[in-house]
Amino acid sequence: MSENTPAAPVPSDFIRDIVTEDLRTGKHAAIVTRFPPEPNGYLHIGHAKSICLNFGLARENAGRCNLRMDDTNPTKEDTEYVDSIQADVAWLIDGWADDRLGLKAPGDVSGSGVRLPAAVGKPLEPFFASDYFEQIYAFAEELIRRGKAYVCDLTAEQMAEFRGSPERPGKPSPWRDRGVEESLDLFRRMRKGEFPDGARTLRSKIDMASPNIHLRDPALFRIRHAHHHRTGDAWCLYPMYDYAHPISDYLEGITHSICTLEFEIHRPFYDWVLQSLDLPRALPRQIEFARLNLGYTVMSKRKLLQLVEERLVTGWDDPRMPTISGFRRRGVRPEALRAFAAAIGVTKFNGLTEVSVLETCIRDDLNRGAERRLAVLRPIRVVLTNIAEGETHWFDAVNNPEDPSAGTRRIPFTREVFIDADDFMEVPPPKYFRLRPGGEVRLKYACIITCNEVVKDAEGGVVELRCTADLETRTGGANAAKKVKGTIHWVSAAHAVDAEVRLYDRLFTEEEPEAGGRDFKSVLNPASLEVLSVKLEPSLKDAKPTDRFQFERLGYFALDVAYTPTGRLPATIPFVFNRVISLKDGWVKELKKG
Repeated sequence: MSENTPAAPVPSDFIRDIVTEDLRTGKHAAIVTRFPPEPNGYLHIGHAKSICLNFGLARENAGRCNLRMDDTNPTKEDTEYVDSIQADVAWLIDGWADDRLGLKAPGDVSGSGVRLPAAVGKPLEPFFASDYFEQIYAFAEELIRRGKAYVCDLTAEQMAEFRGSPERPGKPSPWRDRGVEESLDLFRRMRKGEFPDGARTLRSKIDMASPNIHLRDPALFRIRHAHHHRTGDAWCLYPMYDYAHPISDYLEGITHSICTLEFEIHRPFYDWVLQSLDLPRALPRQIEFARLNLGYTVMSKRKLLQLVEERLVTGWDDPRMPTISGFRRRGVRPEALRAFAAAIGVTKFNGLTEVSVLETCIRDDLNRGAERRLAVLRPIRVVLTNIAEGETHWFDAVNNPEDPSAGTRRIPFTREVFIDADDFMEVPPPKYFRLRPGGEVRLKYACIITCNEVVKDAEGGVVELRCTADLETRTGGANAAKKVKGTIHWVSAAHAVDAEVRLYDRLFTEEEPEAGGRDFKSVLNPASLEVLSVKLEPSLKDAKPTDRFQFERLGYFALDVAYTPTGRLPATIPFVFNRVISLKDGWVKELKKG
């Protein structure tokens, strides 16, 4: 499919304008960005926007982008999340991971002693904030010596009380004027583990009356006797994120630290940390942009974890989840998510992005490259009484009308075929152009059939249609030009492949699941998953996990990699296909009904 995907134009936005100007003026000789998730959950579509921006900036400017795990909170982080983040980022930038994302000459160009990769490749090698704990600690001692930090004995609750509120200034801690030597001694003893959790913190000394509450002596280190997924039990003293982050950026030689808007109010502290240390090299610049808010979903890691832990979904990679792993398992390609990131752009204004924008990007990407196949989701058997037992005809079917080079394939046509139950009605409404008793319809790529008899079971359910086939209406036949108003899909019963299809839909019924303060779980969509036993044309038995198909008239589908090829299904159903997305937005019709 990649060969048919046109190259996307380079986006333009205010951040790219800043980067371009910094290069033009010589402020930076090269651009270095970073994507720094905390490994406390799986990445979601909001992170995809940031990944595309940070790696895109590096790619467009022959720079470098570091994947860094900001692992400063050991109680919430895990190697499972590290592995998933690494896999998600590598997948999303697949095709971008070339020399333009790495250093032409590997080495310690930052002067900080931090090792830098030769290039970003597969697997994507991450950096870790925990690798810098010793340097981050040393910088904290330097802040104490400079009189810009002190050890405070207030509890967390007392600190919150003393900090005040946006409407009233805070009060200084009774230990704010603690001497340098005493603070250094206590800080070193904190590191040795002499005090219990919460007994003391190291705080910066800035301005307790600042209108920016984040400058009212924020904490730099806290005591936490907890096992770290990477450093084990080597530390019981962990840096706060807002302190570790700017130092990690500096150590890695980051030039532009791109954050979402909620960090705008934290920027003065980011700058204070770096400026207070009199560092010799150019300092990174923090720039904020609007985070992604997407309709019909939630993107809080905490709330997504709730869905997983309460088993409202099957896991982080459930194809209904807004996680990158969920999109990947569903069958979405990285090109579609990158196109979505480019389509929504980078702005300074928060807003709600319609999910239809994402869905359009997914459809457009698949339409170009997905080969067409025939599949029947709700089978009704059709017996063509004028075709003999064992008689087989073969018809040519176009693989992709969008791509003539994709060619054609041969599909078998026999006495018994399956059609979809949705394509037959005994008492149809006006302007119904599919099959009915006494009516005609064209089987796509084959010929016209006429329904002569409806066979029912004891309960009155339709079990079989008895029809005749006009083989002269096939391509090249004497009556090939005959027209009927309806064309439907089908598969040969003798050659059909049994499979399971999972029809995924939006996880929530409301565009803003948390509107008005309601519990987001109260608007979960009960119809977000439908599982069907289906019949597929025989060529699909050779499908690979990397393939994407348009099941004609039904939508785009891909093999579910969680079940293929040695998955959890019985051998009688060896294939599971996920619906990546429908051909059209069925929610438009539902909204109009409302």
